[in-house]
Amino acid sequence: MSRHGARTAALLAAFGATRAVATGLRRRTPGGPARWERTNYAGRTVDLCAGPATTVGATLGAAVGTFPPRARGAAALSVLVAGACGAYDDVAGAGDPRRGFRAHLGALRQGEITSGAVKLFGIGAAGLAAGVLLKDRPVDRLLAGVVVAGTAHFVNLVDVHPGRAAVAVLGLAAPGLLRRGPAGALAAAPLGAAAAVVVDDLAEQTMLGDAGAHALGAALGVAIVAGNGRAGLAAHAAAVLAAAAYGDKVSRAAMG
Repeated sequence: MSRHGARTAALLAAFGATRAVATGLRRRTPGGPARWERTNYAGRTVDLCAGPATTVGATLGAAVGTFPPRARGAAALSVLVAGACGAYDDVAGAGDPRRGFRAHLGALRQGEITSGAVKLFGIGAAGLAAGVLLKDRPVDRLLAGVVVAGTAHFVNLVDVHPGRAAVAVLGLAAPGLLRRGPAGALAAAPLGAAAAVVVDDLAEQTMLGDAGAHALGAALGVAIVAGNGRAGLAAHAAAVLAAAAYGDKVSRAAMG
């Protein structure tokens, strides 16, 4: 398969799988429709089908379009774990007013394991594992783990209004298509998955939730890692850490 063919395959697979899973979940919702419904910021009822759908779509897209087995493994591991941890937070963390890393780490020091803590450590561990698969040197592996986990968190941070996270992923993933090697196909996977749900998200019919936002962010992070050396990784790691610090500050201010 040519370079352009790999990207096209990844894009189409991610788009098609995401649409198929979302449609299937709406037709037959496990546990009943109420479990899959949330009220958005405007008081409208939306479904959470986009979260699992984009998780599956981004994973399949990376598997179809990416040649090196280690890159496939890194994408599959990070996206599936990020989606699963996010889904757990969507369910178990519903109604929890605590926001930001400090709040969840504070609860952990008091012996309470919150869904936010599960998400923090689960996605962090998956990011580091992806770094081990994608890079050879310890420093690069550490930076890669920060980029993957940090990008997952960043996309979730911007998911505060309909369509914002999906549009952010589209804008950030599109330039990655120009990258050589597996990075181009890896960027095509979150691009296709986000494109499959962005219209419904903007129309306030569905929402990514933590599952979809973290899964898309992790997929984007893997593509960034695959396309960058140490200097690029360091720059991206600094950017996502700064975004995380700012987001934590805003979250604490919102909590009063």
